[in-house]
Amino acid sequence: MSWLPISNMTTPREVSRFAFTRRSQDWFRSAVSLIVFSIAAAMCTTTQAEQGQQLVIYCWPGYVPESITELFAEETGIQVIRQYFSTNEELLQRRLNDGIYDLVQPSDYAAEALIHRDALQPLRLDRIPNVKNLDPEFRKLPHDPDGEYTVPWLAGTVGIVVNTSKVKEPIGSYGDVFSGKYEGRIVALSDPREWLGWALMHLGIPVNEVTPEVLTEVRQVWSDWMPQIAVFDSDTAADVMIDGAADIALTWSGDAATLLAKSSRYKYILPSAGAHRYVDCLAIPKGAPHREAAEEFINFILRPDVSLMLSAEIPFTNPNAAAFEKLSKRAKSNPASYPPEDANLKSFRSIGEMFDQVEKVFNDVRFGTR
Repeated sequence: MSWLPISNMTTPREVSRFAFTRRSQDWFRSAVSLIVFSIAAAMCTTTQAEQGQQLVIYCWPGYVPESITELFAEETGIQVIRQYFSTNEELLQRRLNDGIYDLVQPSDYAAEALIHRDALQPLRLDRIPNVKNLDPEFRKLPHDPDGEYTVPWLAGTVGIVVNTSKVKEPIGSYGDVFSGKYEGRIVALSDPREWLGWALMHLGIPVNEVTPEVLTEVRQVWSDWMPQIAVFDSDTAADVMIDGAADIALTWSGDAATLLAKSSRYKYILPSAGAHRYVDCLAIPKGAPHREAAEEFINFILRPDVSLMLSAEIPFTNPNAAAFEKLSKRAKSNPASYPPEDANLKSFRSIGEMFDQVEKVFNDVRFGTR
């Protein structure tokens, strides 16, 4: 990873997903957390495990605010230790049933893969009464049709942010973004699954229909699009836009919401061909050493007051209906946080072993390897 200022970079850069606020602080916390956790694991204190005074969560960087974990510790005496992953695929490669993690934070399609692997244990909903606060729209989704293994953390979309003071032509599609007019002025996620979705929606192919034949078409699209990218950034696309290194961003709605809150010159667009809506979840792995603490944390997060704290720090879609009612009018009216009802939103499903081929093609095209 390069830590050079954006203005000094001459080649696309890549950083990890979701730490779109306070990046340097989160990476510092991640390093400290890793050291602390490693020491704790080495000591393996029986008393601490028996008392359940710690909770280890495997999560996205910057996605579990310290203000919330501090309040949880204050109320319960349970200290939260974070371990970070940067992509769903990294999470899926990790052994989760070896008694290390108490909670994991997969996106919907990754949660589906974990359920199929029998890597998660069912939630004891009688211990999580605040599940009643969730909007029914976010319960029993295709990745977990019985609502047995997951509860939603936050949801969001992936769309297009345009700096209208720089881009005067209307932008409404992926084809408009990659028309060639904005080469070298685009920041885009570095996530192969997102790139796959964009190409499939552009081609009019269902976002979960991935075959070797389809992947050949996707490669052709990517070969045209990727050379137009100035910055690959799954972390701080909002900073890239604010710093003036790009005029268009293909990014998470959280970044978009941050930009829209800063200036009216930014516009968030969900392409008519479709846009990805993701639901990030909390789930308990099999073998979690502190199952009761994990359930207590989930119930805590689903409290309206705590959920409002989460929305205040991370402007994604809040699936907590009781909390949503208490959001400010300004927060509710941010189209990046709360898209219009007629938006053409697509959900990703697990594509199994085909992802390895997708990732290989992505790297082949992006880095020029064969």
